[in-house]
Amino acid sequence: PMAAGGVRWLVAALLGPVLAAPRYRPDWASLDARPLPAWFDQAKVGVFVHWGVFSVPAWGSEWFWWHWRGEHRPDYERFVQHRFPPDTTYADFAPHFTAHDFQPREWAQLFRRAGARYVVLTTKHHEGFTNWGSSVSWNWNSLDMGPHRDLVGELGQALRESNIRYGLYHSLLEWFNPLYLADKESDFKTQNFVLKKTMPELYDLVLKYKPDLIWSDGDWEAPESYWNSTSFLAWLYNDSPVKDTVVVNDRWCNNCSCHHGGFYNCADKYKPGTLPTHKWEMCSSIDKLSWGYRSNMDIAELMDEASIIEELVQTVSFGGNYLLNVGPTKEGVIVPIFQERLLALGRWLDTNGEAIYESKPWRVQMENSTDTVWYTSKGPAVYAIFLIWPQDNVLKLSSPTSSPVTMLGFAGTLKWQKSPGKGLLITLPYMLPSPLPPQSGWTVKLEGVE
Repeated sequence: PMAAGGVRWLVAALLGPVLAAPRYRPDWASLDARPLPAWFDQAKVGVFVHWGVFSVPAWGSEWFWWHWRGEHRPDYERFVQHRFPPDTTYADFAPHFTAHDFQPREWAQLFRRAGARYVVLTTKHHEGFTNWGSSVSWNWNSLDMGPHRDLVGELGQALRESNIRYGLYHSLLEWFNPLYLADKESDFKTQNFVLKKTMPELYDLVLKYKPDLIWSDGDWEAPESYWNSTSFLAWLYNDSPVKDTVVVNDRWCNNCSCHHGGFYNCADKYKPGTLPTHKWEMCSSIDKLSWGYRSNMDIAELMDEASIIEELVQTVSFGGNYLLNVGPTKEGVIVPIFQERLLALGRWLDTNGEAIYESKPWRVQMENSTDTVWYTSKGPAVYAIFLIWPQDNVLKLSSPTSSPVTMLGFAGTLKWQKSPGKGLLITLPYMLPSPLPPQSGWTVKLEGVE
């Protein structure tokens, strides 16, 4: 044993400096310097899932409780009066959150067919109800109430089997938690809520479910000194079981967004307009009016296939990831119209994914004259994604010069010539490449481009 120990010591002494990763300090200067694990930028496409007690009223939005009891909006008060027994409280909704039809493997299969490389689930929204059996959320969690199931764990297992990365959305604040309201009353000088609720749950989520991503939210009312985010992140990056793979966003304190953390979300549905220097993600929702499910949504209030593809393409051209949201019903059904939109995205990616996954922004992100042609690149190849089929079947690109030109999903090379001004004129096939409907976006691949 002595000899083996000695050899081990020698190996450690020789390799120690190489293998020892730097320890991150609990301050932004140190934490912000951590390189983002590569999988996130390569993934490009994710699905967001907003599911909770707010899926029971399924009206207005997932902010139902706040609009009803926080702001006393008359339309919300009328809604509850008309549809629920007198003296109904928000807590009375929880038993109706049954998840009877929740089939995590079917969800995972749908998300895989949609082309998602990661999925983010709301483990706890601002209502405070936890979708796992949190020991510090007494009688306000999915094991004790409603589904009587570990929703976070079940979806995680199904996603892992499908080889999809798993992200956990978690709200730091809870609108009506008495501990939080008392801390707020003290101007956030006391931290009872953080010490007894927020932090125990964050550590619990990481240790139990080993997420690939933590999508923080609910940060906006209080400073870093209140939330203790930097201590948590230092532990996450230094000592947690996911320290080498985990990715986080930027919502960790009231002035963190767009400044600190891992990748940046900035605002919801953020569109930068020029190429950001920092990795970012755009989150968007198929239902344009809500993140949670609404039983009375109208087709005109939903994104259609073309606008989803357009948003994805613009986001990826600017170096972002695209996180597209669906809200399941209280029973755990992802309604067919949402499935149809996700599958349409997946079909488009089956053909054009080569221009999206693992791509990098090119030196030019879009054609200067138009926002209907967008560029990405990968190694020696440049991809021009055009959202509208040109009337004369000739695609004009002013930015690149090229050798071989092909079209994704179409066999053979395309004819091209130098444009009289600068750039290329590419002759497209004299047919819409089936089976895509018109105006969903097509990709031309240019090789040997300058």
